[in-house]
Amino acid sequence: MVLTVLTDANINTLLHSFNRDDILELQQSLADALHWYSTSNDANDCCSDFQPERTVLKRKDGSTTLFMPASDLTGQGIKVVNVVPPDTTGLPCMNDLAESLNSARSASSPRASISTTSTRDSGTSANSPSTTTSTAATSISSGIDKPLSSTSTIHGSLTLLDNLGRTTGLLNAGELTAFRTALASTMLLKKRHSVHDLTIFGAGKQAYWHLRLAMLLRPGEIHHVNMIARNFDSARSCLMRIYNPLPEDPEYVNPVGHKYNSKTKTNIITPSHTEYERLLKEFVRSSNVIFCTTPSNQPLFPATYLTNPEGRKKGRYIACIGSYKPHMIELHPDILRDAVAPHHEHKHMHRRQREGGAVIVDTVSGCLKEAGEIIQAKLLPDQVVELGELFLLKREAERKRALAHDGLVKHGLGSAAEGNGEKGCQFQEQQNSGLIEWLTKGNVIYKSVGLGLMDVVVGNELVRLAKERGVGTFIEDF
Repeated sequence: MVLTVLTDANINTLLHSFNRDDILELQQSLADALHWYSTSNDANDCCSDFQPERTVLKRKDGSTTLFMPASDLTGQGIKVVNVVPPDTTGLPCMNDLAESLNSARSASSPRASISTTSTRDSGTSANSPSTTTSTAATSISSGIDKPLSSTSTIHGSLTLLDNLGRTTGLLNAGELTAFRTALASTMLLKKRHSVHDLTIFGAGKQAYWHLRLAMLLRPGEIHHVNMIARNFDSARSCLMRIYNPLPEDPEYVNPVGHKYNSKTKTNIITPSHTEYERLLKEFVRSSNVIFCTTPSNQPLFPATYLTNPEGRKKGRYIACIGSYKPHMIELHPDILRDAVAPHHEHKHMHRRQREGGAVIVDTVSGCLKEAGEIIQAKLLPDQVVELGELFLLKREAERKRALAHDGLVKHGLGSAAEGNGEKGCQFQEQQNSGLIEWLTKGNVIYKSVGLGLMDVVVGNELVRLAKERGVGTFIEDF
């Protein structure tokens, strides 16, 4: 038995080599596993019956250690991670904003930040020294814009085993955790009708991978990226990493490509900006996509931004993945309650819901116990839908594509069939087409607390690709 060892550097190299097709292939593998998890009962080792609950160890120093065992079709595994909480509790809620701004203005040398950066494509790759960049920045006031850590620090490892319990992989879990979370969050993103305006709360690894995968899956379509974070320098570093993720490798070619540079404008704001409240409202309202990636203990913005008539003028995809304990919350509970209220116009039907909208989760049992947004909104199990329920298995999707192709060829439309046969996880076919319309154009909230199955599935895929591409250390007869 060969043991594959992947360090943090190995995983970074591997993950940054992925192009759009690689991401779609990984999402399909993850979608298959999540489908089995949600629908198969005891039919195979991926089902929820064979997924033990995580064990949480709260340490004296304030950190939390998570033990996440899981089983999949090819084996089993366990991820052990230690999460050190940040120096802050996330971005301030609006009730705290006035006090924070008053403190900032009374400081001896106040400075608050908003930066707008636009880049012009010069015909070179994103990490090329000859890429032309123009930056316009305005600095006004900061007293609370201190160099604090606004993201959790995660250290740990993933151990993979085969069906006989033999160790096959040992992987650093830091970058892997952020990547697999974003991989699941962006499954629905690639089918959204519009992704032109994107807002991200946070500036850590989760924020980075959500943005990077969004750029890979929807190349050239994202025109505005708004990053809202406590610390300007952290946010700027996160955005600049998109351009040059592996500066130590001069031969690296960034798959994100030059379209990011030529069409996308980025904004950074911190809570200490004198017009933070106005800009926050503007960015949230204008967004087609919102990623919340902070370990916050309070809502990141008022519910009325999205629940009043002005906020309901467009459909949005919102992914909340930063909070992972019952007292932690990024999205106001009123937004979730509004999403499942029966007065909404979308009329799709689903076995987990009776009327109105629904909130999508990675695991119903996990979110009912650990997701602050779900718990504080007092949502019931029939008001949420597991992500795995929304997708066809790969073989079924391929069968349907083949049938569609045969039908189109029969009518002389073979080339059109090829265009409709995109790789990647496919939505379940429903008798009521409202479900597809809602997922692509309506208001969708995805809440994730993490699932060990995701780590095992993605980890095994990374081990397979590492062997194919010669990345990592391989130990014979371990």
